[in-house]
Amino acid sequence: MKKTALLIIDMQVGAARWDAPPFFGMDDLIGRLKRLIQKAPTAGVPVFYAQHHNPNGFPAYGSPDWQLITETGPQVGEVVIHKSTPDVFLNTSLHEQLQAGGTERLVIGGIQTAGCVDTTCRRAFSLGYEVVLVEDGHTTFDSPQLAARQIIAHHNHVISNWFGKVIPAEEISFRAAE
Repeated sequence: MKKTALLIIDMQVGAARWDAPPFFGMDDLIGRLKRLIQKAPTAGVPVFYAQHHNPNGFPAYGSPDWQLITETGPQVGEVVIHKSTPDVFLNTSLHEQLQAGGTERLVIGGIQTAGCVDTTCRRAFSLGYEVVLVEDGHTTFDSPQLAARQIIAHHNHVISNWFGKVIPAEEISFRAAE
């Protein structure tokens, strides 16, 4: 069985409060990710958190909106990766930390579907990780062109065709052997 890690991307207070337009299904997303986060440590699966700050705007480093959402935030000993681009690997220590732990499989969820989640899935694939995108474990908001549901479905399709597996949260299990 491949050594697995769980990566939770940008689950920050500002996203939960964002309302122009709001993130689709945010309360449900928080619940699903919380359940995955709770399952991981009991199987010895490390959890990593990405925390975004925008040098030119929202969310500003250290601001209340920048804080991680309590329900999906780190526990003692879990790693938080600070980033300022959509790619969690770019200019961060994530790859080195995953390699040091022998991680081969990366389960990914969080926000924003078309930005940080998609970019990180593709980069993880390029770095040689087996990628598992949590099908109902990422979200976005409506764009002028597409509804959030359409954006999510599109990215699930693209990732599943090239870059990894797409699996519903309730079907993801972590085993101690991983």
